[in-house]
Amino acid sequence: MIRVSTSWMYQQALGSMLSQQAAVADTQNQVSSGQRINLASDDPNGAAEVVSLNHVLANNTQYTSNINNANARLSTESSTLDSFNSLLNQARSMAIQGINGTLSSSDRQDMATQLVQIRAQLVQLANTSDANGNALFAGTSTTTTPFVLNNDGSVTYNGNGSNQMVSIGSGLTLPDSDNGAALFMNIPQGNGSFAASAAAGNTGTLLVGANSVTNATQWAAATASGPVNYTISFDAAGNWTATDAGGNTVATGAYQDGGSISFNGMSIALSGTPNAGDTVSVQSGQTQNVFSTLTNMINALNGTGTSNTQLSNTLSQQMASLDQAQNQISATQTDVGGRLNRLTQQQTAYSGLTLTYQTVLSGVQDTDMASAISQLELQTTALQASQQVFAKVQGMSLFNYIQ
Repeated sequence: MIRVSTSWMYQQALGSMLSQQAAVADTQNQVSSGQRINLASDDPNGAAEVVSLNHVLANNTQYTSNINNANARLSTESSTLDSFNSLLNQARSMAIQGINGTLSSSDRQDMATQLVQIRAQLVQLANTSDANGNALFAGTSTTTTPFVLNNDGSVTYNGNGSNQMVSIGSGLTLPDSDNGAALFMNIPQGNGSFAASAAAGNTGTLLVGANSVTNATQWAAATASGPVNYTISFDAAGNWTATDAGGNTVATGAYQDGGSISFNGMSIALSGTPNAGDTVSVQSGQTQNVFSTLTNMINALNGTGTSNTQLSNTLSQQMASLDQAQNQISATQTDVGGRLNRLTQQQTAYSGLTLTYQTVLSGVQDTDMASAISQLELQTTALQASQQVFAKVQGMSLFNYIQ
């Protein structure tokens, strides 16, 4: 016969009720919080999966935020470049007007004044900032004012040549803007391959027209050892001689008004009558910023001793530089459009992935309310029954039966 002490019986009953109370409290917590796993001990494997899923969702949220910021910056850049290009179109129209017609002194001054205003507007656009006040075209020096217009009409670039990159996914980055050095400053002169310009001291009426590379193989051979620097000289008989920087003769020929000079894979259209000693320079590998292009036009228009021939040659040469600037802007706009499309694709992908991961997380972490509530009712009923039984048992005694 086993003796059961009153103390042991109380301890057993109390331990059982406390265990039942803990189970009820745990289930109540699951129902009230809506989460099945509140502590790692609730489900170690599930808790580890929850941590992993939350980490993935946090990354997706950060990538989505980066995409939204990049979208805003690139959209601002695109609209800014549209405005920039419109101003260059106005400057180009003025150059054509100056080349094709004879301008009076007042016409030149009016045109120069307009170009001064356009240049100021271009500098302002080049200093555009995003919604957070960061410069778009300063490279990674986003807190500086990238372009400064000096008193002499020159423009100083204070940014750098690096593009600001943004992370839009694991191992995926793209530029959310373009640096001003490549976009506005380092633009190839002339037609992009070389620049042909009449000397300022020419006394004839020689005009330099359209020019281009017509034979890529010959041009590649001519520039294989470095940029070219030719001087085309005219004599009294109408003959021309092209020499290199060392004074060596490269090519010769007879000049024809309205014709072209061709050698080493390039062709230069010429018109008018050159005087003996007039020259045309041909250089490759040179760059010119877009602001200097306008400054050169302004200075030519303001020059009191500038002849119509000299003005036409200057404006023609600067118009070629404007074309190169617009080509650079157009190429950048195309690239910006591609980046915006890529951001849209990534954003769509993350929206789908986020929904998928949230669904998986809910399945792992969230409480099954119907099951939990049923379990809570059973646990509560069992606890109440245990309490009632203990209340009756503790009151039982042999003395009750002796009576």
